[in-house]
Amino acid sequence: MKAKVLRETASDELREMLQDSEEELFNLRFQGATEEIKNPAGIPKIRRNVARIKTILAERGESEVGPTKRTASKEGAS
Repeated sequence: MKAKVLRETASDELREMLQDSEEELFNLRFQGATEEIKNPAGIPKIRRNVARIKTILAERGESEVGPTKRTASKEGAS
């Protein structure tokens, strides 16, 4: 899904889409582990979509994701 369309979407809808996309990604990874995957090209597409949604939520200040270890270690080193 395009970022422009996602930006016009309500935050609650984005969270729901994020949950659905992460669940779909988990299912595809599980299928890949059992060698039953039907569409292996779908994994990168879903990963990008998850990243887009998380980025937009972070821009709005509504992200549920905390700082990464890399960011946290840089802040502590200063």
